[in-house]
Amino acid sequence: MLEVSHLCKAFRGFKAVEDVSFLLRAGTITGLIGPNGAGKTTLFDTLAGRYRPTSGEISFLGRRIDTAPPYRIFREGLVRTFQIPRPFPAMTVLENVMLVPAGQAGERFWNNWFSRRAVRMEEVACRAQALEILNFMDLSTLAGEFAGNLSGGQQKLLELARALMASPRLILLDEPGAGVNPTLLGTIMDKLREINARGVTLLIIEHNMDLIMTLCNPVLVMAQGRLLLEGTPAQVRSDARVLDAYLGGVPA
Repeated sequence: MLEVSHLCKAFRGFKAVEDVSFLLRAGTITGLIGPNGAGKTTLFDTLAGRYRPTSGEISFLGRRIDTAPPYRIFREGLVRTFQIPRPFPAMTVLENVMLVPAGQAGERFWNNWFSRRAVRMEEVACRAQALEILNFMDLSTLAGEFAGNLSGGQQKLLELARALMASPRLILLDEPGAGVNPTLLGTIMDKLREINARGVTLLIIEHNMDLIMTLCNPVLVMAQGRLLLEGTPAQVRSDARVLDAYLGGVPA
């Protein structure tokens, strides 16, 4: 589904991502771990089109996307979430989800005057889809609540709901478990399993090793901008290089 080949992203000579190559297979839940400053978020930003690679190639569903703008990558079905959720706080939870689909008829000014019926029908269908997703994410009772009033964990669920509204093929998840209490973390993990079972491929940055080791296979490990290792959770857990780079050294 995703092929990354010799990817490099440099900022004024500093290589935040250096010569990273990997394949992401459809239907998998892949983990991406590494210490702070390893280049994980820069990699995500480059995959999603925020940054253009300094060198290397990115192909999604067989097509090059490394020179495409973010909105085109989004329309191809590659969607990302953020470590700190970014809802529109003064809009309701339902409105936050409904605004996701691109190219809605009501976005064109004149359609609201001359194609009112088409705009209304599309809005009804969009609302129904959004409510279905909110129900799936256990947020239906909060549909009319302002997004800014949600807890941090509820905003994480809303971030996932907005990603699903885009009908994604691949979701890049930036620390979905960060700052979430254990009960809600279990809910998020269950939802990620269900989303994957629906045919959505996932790539997850996460520092919660229980989440990574429970959900993900394979696991990618980055250190100092490079891909250190790709393997099963068991291989990653026992690899001396990972223990040294990420977990603080090999235990005696």
